[in-house]
Amino acid sequence: MSLTTPPRTGPAITDRRVPPLGGFNTTVLGLELRRMLRNRRTLFFALVFPAALFLSFGSQSDWDHSVGNGNVAAYVMVSMALYGAALIAAAGGATVATERALGWSRQLRLTPLHPAAYVVTKALVALALGAVAITTVNLVGVAQGKPSMALGTWVACGALTLLCVLVFAALGVFVGYLVPGENAMQVLGPGLAILAFLGNVFIPMDEGSVVYKIAEWTPMFGVAEISRAPLTGDLAWGAVPNAVGWLVIFVVGAAWRMSRDTARV
Repeated sequence: MSLTTPPRTGPAITDRRVPPLGGFNTTVLGLELRRMLRNRRTLFFALVFPAALFLSFGSQSDWDHSVGNGNVAAYVMVSMALYGAALIAAAGGATVATERALGWSRQLRLTPLHPAAYVVTKALVALALGAVAITTVNLVGVAQGKPSMALGTWVACGALTLLCVLVFAALGVFVGYLVPGENAMQVLGPGLAILAFLGNVFIPMDEGSVVYKIAEWTPMFGVAEISRAPLTGDLAWGAVPNAVGWLVIFVVGAAWRMSRDTARV
């Protein structure tokens, strides 16, 4: 007597119904955002540190000098808001390093969640946290009372700064897939500080210097120029290609590493 397996009438094991929007949902987005807001170290360096830097420059006598459509204080405020938003956006993206170390990334690969939906979730978290950082520095500027620029210019600088945050969110994800565990922020923290110096965020450089020529090719240069463009009334010709180019590099790099990441580190 032979035993036969009855025919399978249900759906094939390989059949998997893909959820709408690739599995993107607001519940996961909310959980990701709350997790980042509970990280006190990240909040300190992304919110308190840039605001403290902004206030530390308050004793300078030239803060009332005119710069484009505002003054020096407004110029510094926009720069510090960009730096804070870049820090917290990169930190949000770099959480993939911890997720990989815990094996969470491998678990996600077993679900119908599309990689694009996962990246979009990370990007939205970075934008939300970046908005918090930008708002914090601007509120400190309002309380101090020294920055001077029209309301429309103020809003435009904030909106462009928030848009530029995507570059550093992509950088954070890329580094998170390159560096294991908690080491991601140990790389990103000093790295972003160096990029900020090269990007004219902390100290403006002489346009004719060799360092300035090198700085024009760094990731922070283009976004800094774009963020301050409504205030300065000027935009370097290479700023937009610089920002878009680095965004593409970081996104492609993150996607490449994501596609090859199958090991628990």
